Amino acid sequence: MNPARVLTRVLGDLHDEQGRVQVPGFYDGVREPSPEQRESWERLDFSAEAFLGEVGLSHPAGETDRSGLEQLWSRPTAEINGIWSGYTGKGFKTVLPSEAHAKVSFRLVGDQDPIRIRDSFRDWVTAQMPPDCDVAFQSHGAGPASTMSTDGPLFQAAQAALTEEWDTEAAFIGGGGSIPIAGYFQTVLGMESVLAGFARQDDQIHSPNEKYDVESFRKGIRSWARILGRIGA
Repeated sequence: MNPARVLTRVLGDLHDEQGRVQVPGFYDGVREPSPEQRESWERLDFSAEAFLGEVGLSHPAGETDRSGLEQLWSRPTAEINGIWSGYTGKGFKTVLPSEAHAKVSFRLVGDQDPIRIRDSFRDWVTAQMPPDCDVAFQSHGAGPASTMSTDGPLFQAAQAALTEEWDTEAAFIGGGGSIPIAGYFQTVLGMESVLAGFARQDDQIHSPNEKYDVESFRKGIRSWARILGRIGA
């Protein structure tokens, strides 16, 4: 049995034809955007085609029944980040590999439980192992998502301040960044966190040619001054 074939078959079944993750219980705890959130997103000048076109793509790769912004801001993901097996040097060798490896990650939303999802994924993979194949897992950490209540006075003050500074309506969005401390502030201290970013779409965050506009730096400072001013008023 070729382990590379086994691994690619299993990972190929991670999503169905509609882009939904097939791990049992994966969508437990996923919240739907509120009608107010959907309405505010629809008012944004966003084109999925233009967004994808900047990186040479034309069609979203996520759930087919969800809009581009929903996929970006409110839906969880299961991704294959790396895969390797057998001989990968120059030329070729006709020797079958004895093992195959992959790195997989999950971006969670709402009330999804990272430990339950990790365990369910392991059970799902293990159940698909054919005879003479073993599987081992190594975890590199797990943290829950956090969802803030944006209808409170703190967030309303922040939205008004940002709208005033940038002269356009500020929107409440979701994000795929890993900031576990915000969730712990919420669950341990009972405190909501306002996360306001000022990066532009072409800043290439985390890439080798990452940048940050001076205007964003200056207006970011002014934005927080306005937010603190409104909160303290």
